[in-house]
Amino acid sequence: MEEPSVRKTKDFVPRNCPVGYCMNIIGGKWKLTILYMIRTNRNRHSLMLRSIPEISKQTLTNQLRELEADGIIERVIYPEIPPRVEYNITSYGSTLLPIIESMYRWSMEHMPAELRPANVQG
Repeated sequence: MEEPSVRKTKDFVPRNCPVGYCMNIIGGKWKLTILYMIRTNRNRHSLMLRSIPEISKQTLTNQLRELEADGIIERVIYPEIPPRVEYNITSYGSTLLPIIESMYRWSMEHMPAELRPANVQG
């Protein structure tokens, strides 16, 4: 696990705000998307890169490392040739799933139809 001072530059919770604390962990352009993907079994680096064409390889790696350092996900290395790496949501990280599900439901209720993915009805 990396040193917190090296891993994040935004460990800042103004006025000890609980929402700020949560956003410090799940905030970031791609973290919620990454967690949703891991939850839906798209839990390998290459699958995530293909599913989010707008993300760079380095950004994905950094966001995965931050989520791992915060105890939200775990990195599992399978001793195969070539080695296979998968990410899983930890029991601590699973406490965030109701928040993500609520955001999904809210979005499906309010997202304009033209912005919804083609394979999603709502």
